[in-house]
Amino acid sequence: MSVDTPTTTQEPDSSEVVLAVTDAALDSVLSIRAQEPDPSALALRVEVTGARGTEFTYDLSFEELDAVGDDHLRYTVGELTVVIPNGSVDRLRGAELDLPRAAGQGGLVIRNPNRPDPLAGVELELSGDVAEKVTQLLDGSINPALASHGGYASLVGVDDDSNVYVTMGGGCQGCAASAMTLRDGIRRAIKEAIPEVAEVIDTTDHAAGENPFYT
Repeated sequence: MSVDTPTTTQEPDSSEVVLAVTDAALDSVLSIRAQEPDPSALALRVEVTGARGTEFTYDLSFEELDAVGDDHLRYTVGELTVVIPNGSVDRLRGAELDLPRAAGQGGLVIRNPNRPDPLAGVELELSGDVAEKVTQLLDGSINPALASHGGYASLVGVDDDSNVYVTMGGGCQGCAASAMTLRDGIRRAIKEAIPEVAEVIDTTDHAAGENPFYT
């Protein structure tokens, strides 16, 4: 889909489109904004609020243009002004606001090539019953199946909340199906076999493989 060329606004860096907006998403946002008392006075504010596993979480809201501070990047797409807090700019750069691709699914989606660092601020250790059980499961059941594709999965560690951190390598790194393999296959196998595991988090640097992908 094409994206309207942004027009220049008051901000010196306003020509940079950090988060692209598809035509369909633009129409949807403008339609929602039109229900407000003074639509033209409102900007779409997009902020990264945190992370859930390997995905960022976001807040999208309308904000009065006059209330937007200097600590926000501002640019326009068509008739819509987009504002992004400076702290979210790098984490949204190259992302796209769009409608869901699945038929009948409402709302908006952000397709972002950037990923949070799941290990940031987390202290891990390869000790304890959960780590031993996960390692045994990977070595005895999961890796033999992945070996036929030249790949493997390794335990990075377990945190105090029983979250398990796993990375994929070999032929799995950079493979477009590897994230789905971990999410749908390995995650399910670990959680079913080891009920005390709270969550399985993928720490693979998929972009470093031969076939990097983004979802």
